[in-house]
Amino acid sequence: MSGPYASGYEYHTHLKPGDVGRYVILPGDPGRCEKIAKYFDNPQKIASNREYTTYTGTLCGEKVSVTSTGIGGPSASIAMEELIHCGADTFLRVGTSGGMQPQVCGGDLVVATGAVRMEGTGREYAPIEFPAVADFEVTSALVQAAKESGIRFHVGVVQCKDSFFGQHDPDSMPVGYDLKNKWEAWLRCGALASEMESAALFLVAAARRVRAGTVLLVIGNQTRRAEGLEDVQEHDTEGAVKTAVAAIQKLIAADRERRNS
Repeated sequence: MSGPYASGYEYHTHLKPGDVGRYVILPGDPGRCEKIAKYFDNPQKIASNREYTTYTGTLCGEKVSVTSTGIGGPSASIAMEELIHCGADTFLRVGTSGGMQPQVCGGDLVVATGAVRMEGTGREYAPIEFPAVADFEVTSALVQAAKESGIRFHVGVVQCKDSFFGQHDPDSMPVGYDLKNKWEAWLRCGALASEMESAALFLVAAARRVRAGTVLLVIGNQTRRAEGLEDVQEHDTEGAVKTAVAAIQKLIAADRERRNS
């Protein structure tokens, strides 16, 4: 199914069936797509429109792609929907996050098992009682790849929100009292890191019956700063990208074995 405003291609991403592989890496930043595509064999730029840039190549002989989603649930869900229309069914978000627990430091990776639904997009896919959880198979591949990377990593629930500055400057917001109370609740429940896309992606995946997982670089940790602890800053996403690429290779191998059994 193509979008309602274009014929023969997807309105937002400018993609069409055959342009992408079934396995897709989803960064937020369009500027990261070319860097990610260098890990593919024979990568080619397929399309670029608005916040959506796509490259396609191969890994282990299978067609794979990378498409940027922009920031937040609405644009991420549009990317995922249109990629599904074009034949993709396995999605690995690679993004950045802020650590929440004191032990989650800048430079660490976080593999998300689920996401706090403090965002609006998912409410148009599923009632709030339905959880936003990652696909077990994708998550297992990411965990194994993270172990093999040698990078320190954590596995658990992340928090998703729609307002970046609501997190970082809640006192300036008229609803700051609510933001701070909920933030404290997420901390007490053990949420590892905060970001803006995974909850929506997990819910789109559930509604459309496809697979999705997330690996995040921790840039820094405001909880550590508040507690007077050292807060290392890290912005290089290469470790997270390599982890996602290795996870796709594992998924390709597992999918082939299942087909041939």
